[in-house]
Amino acid sequence: MRDRIRVCLIGCGRAGMIHAKSYAGLVNGAELAAICDADAKNLAAAQKIVNVRFVYNDYREALKNDEIDAVIVVTPTRFHKDIVCAAANAGKHIFCEKPMASSPEECDEMIESCRKNNVKLQIGFMRRFDKNFKRGREIIDSGVIGPVAMIKSNTYGPSEPKEWMYDIRNNQGPIGEVNSHDLDICRWYAGSEPRRIYAVGNNFRSPEKAAEYPDYYDSCSVTIEFANGVIGVVTGAQYVQYGYDARTEILGTKGIVKVGTQRADSVETVTRDMTIVSDSMDSWRTLFREAYVAEAQAFADSILNDTEPQVTGYDGKIALTMVNAGVRSYLEKRPVDI
Repeated sequence: MRDRIRVCLIGCGRAGMIHAKSYAGLVNGAELAAICDADAKNLAAAQKIVNVRFVYNDYREALKNDEIDAVIVVTPTRFHKDIVCAAANAGKHIFCEKPMASSPEECDEMIESCRKNNVKLQIGFMRRFDKNFKRGREIIDSGVIGPVAMIKSNTYGPSEPKEWMYDIRNNQGPIGEVNSHDLDICRWYAGSEPRRIYAVGNNFRSPEKAAEYPDYYDSCSVTIEFANGVIGVVTGAQYVQYGYDARTEILGTKGIVKVGTQRADSVETVTRDMTIVSDSMDSWRTLFREAYVAEAQAFADSILNDTEPQVTGYDGKIALTMVNAGVRSYLEKRPVDI
């Protein structure tokens, strides 16, 4: 292995370009050497920004390049398994965005391919690398709030759903689209595996879609029972319109930890009518900008130092299992055992 890894981004959409910008100069010991996208427009637009040496429209061709040490997979979920297994067989280390795959069985195939080929596999749960969420874990581990009893985590996104998002049997709705990070954080903070999930939801913001998509929901609440007795409560919503909102509370027997804020900064305006005004966080891309870089650095370090990635394929599989169980619970209107 070189002392500097060369990375190929596979998938040059909005999320992919966040990773591209991280590797284009912000990650020590790594560089963006190639990009790949089946969409010619995406590929051309990305190349104007990053100007890399190698450009591909087929990931299979990229995997033949011996100059590439690792790949960043940011394609639609249904392609993850095939790309990851092919990359592993080609001897490339792999960072794969969440959700890891379409099923736990696919996750197992991906994990086994990486194990067999002795390559790293890291899954994209960037909140674990955010300084505030990391501090929450440090406080739990210090014992200052006592044993954890309950964890509440929310993610509310401002964007209006695209047409494909209304069919939740294909995209899983907020439980999968926005709450997979909350489910992973709850498991990380609980230090235990999920045992049972119960989810409820409803469509409040897009009633005009109810006839065509009767199962669609834009708001949900998910209750999780962990094996060690910790209770998790995750709430999610799409199209809230007031900004991006991601916060978590950890309630212990002796105290509480509150992680995250809705405010974009610490500036407040107070006027003579006694109204307090502050700016709202606009996007996950803003809130977790530094976390994405830290996540990329951790992946590069795990390759260069031959250490276990901080978020493993197993972590990705369990998060997907929780999402699937939550959606099943919502559709069947009953608790689901894991």
